[in-house]
Amino acid sequence: MCPRGRYRDQVSRLIGRGSVGSALTEAEVHSLIARAFARHDVTNRRVLFIVPDATRSAPMSMMFRLFHEVVGEEVAALDYLIALGTHRPMSESQINSLLGLTPEERAGTFGAIRIHNHEWDKPETFEKIGTIPSGEVETISEGVLRLDIPVMINRRLFDYDRVIICGPTFPHEVVGFSGGNKYLVPGVAGPNVIDITHWLGALITSREIAGTKHTPVRALIDRAASLIEVPKLCFSLVVRGHDDLMGLYIGTPEEAFEAAADLSAKHHIVYVSKPLKRVLSVMPKMYEDLWTAAKGMYKLEPAIADGGEVVIFAPHINELSYTHGKVINEIGYHVRDYYLRQWNRFKEYPWCVLAHSTHLRGAGTFENGIEEPRIRVTLSTGIPRERCERIGLGYLDPATVDIDAWCGREDEGIMVIPRAGEKLYRVSE
Repeated sequence: MCPRGRYRDQVSRLIGRGSVGSALTEAEVHSLIARAFARHDVTNRRVLFIVPDATRSAPMSMMFRLFHEVVGEEVAALDYLIALGTHRPMSESQINSLLGLTPEERAGTFGAIRIHNHEWDKPETFEKIGTIPSGEVETISEGVLRLDIPVMINRRLFDYDRVIICGPTFPHEVVGFSGGNKYLVPGVAGPNVIDITHWLGALITSREIAGTKHTPVRALIDRAASLIEVPKLCFSLVVRGHDDLMGLYIGTPEEAFEAAADLSAKHHIVYVSKPLKRVLSVMPKMYEDLWTAAKGMYKLEPAIADGGEVVIFAPHINELSYTHGKVINEIGYHVRDYYLRQWNRFKEYPWCVLAHSTHLRGAGTFENGIEEPRIRVTLSTGIPRERCERIGLGYLDPATVDIDAWCGREDEGIMVIPRAGEKLYRVSE
C-alpha cells in the first residue's frame, strides 16, 4: 500500500463529498464532476469509462448523462467498457436499461459513444502488461501464495488517452471492499488474474476479509493495476438503496477508494447484537443466477451462529451460473479445506470457480474425509431440489415461503434481509 507520507499528498488532491444522512443532489454531482475535469483536462483526448454491470447498485444513468453534458463536446472520443469480470455479456437492451437510455437516444443523441462488454474468454482481446514475480506475490499475500502472475488486461484501454473508472464501493467478499482498481483488476483483466485474486481471497476466507479496507487481495490488485500506464482517474460512488448517491470521491483509484470505503463502512455494515440462527436473504432481480446471488450468503456469514442457516430466497433464479454452471455441477459447493486437502484433484479447475464454491459454502473443516460446514446454506429458488442436493446445498420450495412469517422474530435469532447482497452483517463486539 502507499506510504503514509505519499497518501497525505494524495488526499490533498481528492475532490469529493459524502454524508451518512442526505444524498447528493444532481446539481452537487454536476459541480463535483465539473471540478474534476477542470483539474484533469480531457479536451481533445480519447476517454474510456470503465463501469460496472447491472449487478451493482448505482445511479449510472445520471452519471452517464452528466459525463456527456460536462465533457461530451470536448473529448475526441467518449466510450465505455463494462467491467464484467467473468459475468455474462450484457445485451443492447440491458445496456440501455443500465444507462437509462431509450433505443432512440442510443442511436441518436449518444450514437457516437461506443459501449463494449469485457470479453474475459477471448485471448485475442488482451495485452500482457507485465509480470508480478513470485517473491513479490509471496510478500503481498503474506505468504499465502508464491507464483509468478502474468498480468493480462483488456487491450482496448491502450486505444485511449485516459481511463476513467466510475462505480460504487461496497463491502466485498474477495477483496474487502469493492471499487477503485478492482474495476480494472479483475474487472477487465484476463482469466489468470481473475482466478488468482479470487482464490487468494478464498484462502483467507470471505468471513475474515469482507468489510476490511486494506487486505492482501487489495494490495495485489493495486500492484497489478500499477502496470497499466494509461493515466487513470476514478469516480468512486457510495450508494444507499439502488441509486441514492451518498458520496462521490474523485481522484486516483487508490485515493478515491480510500475515502469511499470509509463512507461505505458507515452505510453498508450492519451490526446485530447476537449471532443469528436463521436468515432469509431476499435477493433482488438484478442477480440473475446463483453466481451473483451468492452475495446473500457472503454478506451474512459473519453474523450467523454455528449450526445456523442462510436461506437464499430468489424464485426468479433458475441457474447456478450462466458462465460457470458446468464446472459447478462437477465440483459442487464445499468448504475451503475440502479443496486444499485434495488439491491434486481440483487444481486444474478455474480457481475463481473454486473460490465461489467455498465462499458460498462458508467456513468449515475437512478431516479424515469428512466435511463439516459451520452453517447450512439453503436455496429457495427455481433450481430444483435434486440439483441442489447434488451440489451440496439444501432446498426449500419457494412456494412455501411466507416472508411475513419470518418478520419480527429477531429476538428468536430469525431475520429477513430485504434486498440482500450489498450490506455486510456482523455481530457487535
